[in-house]
Amino acid sequence: MDPDTVRREWADRSGEYSPEYYAHYGPNETSEAIRETLDQYLTSDASILELGCSSGRHLAHLLKHGYEDVTGIEVNDDAFDVMAETYPELADRGMFYHDTIEAVIEDFADGQFDAVFAVETLQHIHPESVWVFDELARVTDDLLITVENEVDGEGSSEPEVTYVSEDIPLYHRDWNQIFTDRGLVEVDAVAGERDTRRTFRVDG
Repeated sequence: MDPDTVRREWADRSGEYSPEYYAHYGPNETSEAIRETLDQYLTSDASILELGCSSGRHLAHLLKHGYEDVTGIEVNDDAFDVMAETYPELADRGMFYHDTIEAVIEDFADGQFDAVFAVETLQHIHPESVWVFDELARVTDDLLITVENEVDGEGSSEPEVTYVSEDIPLYHRDWNQIFTDRGLVEVDAVAGERDTRRTFRVDG
């Protein structure tokens, strides 16, 4: 499947794994784990970017706990209608980009965000778009948090691929290697039943 097809699948997604789906469940233990990690390393005036924010349940949780400088990128247009209905304060106060990560990320300045995080989003980046990982390291000033599926084993240069609903690819990668190769330092890793949450800091 080519990159444009993958992006269209998520842009048009409804039902399971759609913005409505995630808004129904609301903030969860991952939302709280991200907040706790931010609290450990940053202050509440930190600038925060979420990649693939959907209808905003994680950012809404951060806003509720005092993080006011929040930005999100989301390709699915329905997400913003759901956000306005479910998290109206977030919709009013946050900065949001309705576009792909690939289309937006190069426009940000070096170190523009104190913290960048992604929850089951980077695993959808097509192999032809791995340059995005360089850009994420570039725009992160301090903290990068990934909550993603992992490749089995270490050191594999090629991602393992599984599928959502039998048609949308998930690329399982060695996220430690990807971001330490780009100069970040891993300071924490917590394995869950499905994902591993990794926290990286900018070296120096």
